[in-house]
Amino acid sequence: MTKIANEFWEACTNLTGESLSECQAANFLGGGILAALIALGIITALLLLIALYIYSSYTWMTIAKKLKYKKAWLAWIPIINIIMMLQLGGFHWAWFFLILIPILGWVALAVLVIISTWRIFEKRKYPGWFSLSMIIPEIGGILYLIIIGFVAFKDRKKMLFN
Repeated sequence: MTKIANEFWEACTNLTGESLSECQAANFLGGGILAALIALGIITALLLLIALYIYSSYTWMTIAKKLKYKKAWLAWIPIINIIMMLQLGGFHWAWFFLILIPILGWVALAVLVIISTWRIFEKRKYPGWFSLSMIIPEIGGILYLIIIGFVAFKDRKKMLFN
């Protein structure tokens, strides 16, 4: 071993407790930096999720207002916004209770939400198949957010791709 490695090993194995060894100081500093990076990552992820929630809720509220839905503010309430989407798509709100049936109910509710968004997009004169963007792996979520932005904020006189 080299002289530096020997000194480092001796510092790490010194258990007298009289002073903070070099090894303990390095571990303390490294742990602090790691904790700070983890905290920064968590805060960044939370801020991103909050921004996406605000964007999604605002766009769905705008779509609901343009379709003359009386309770457009429901877009801001998590879970309840699914009921609003079902109603905008022409389904009864009680279909939401499919969420209580594990797996099959969840799949059925997801299909109803896709059909609802299909109908909503067509009411706003956009192709219904745009609603299928939410099932595309990896890029579907980003595409879906872009599409609902167009559907909410860009009014069309005639059907796109007709």
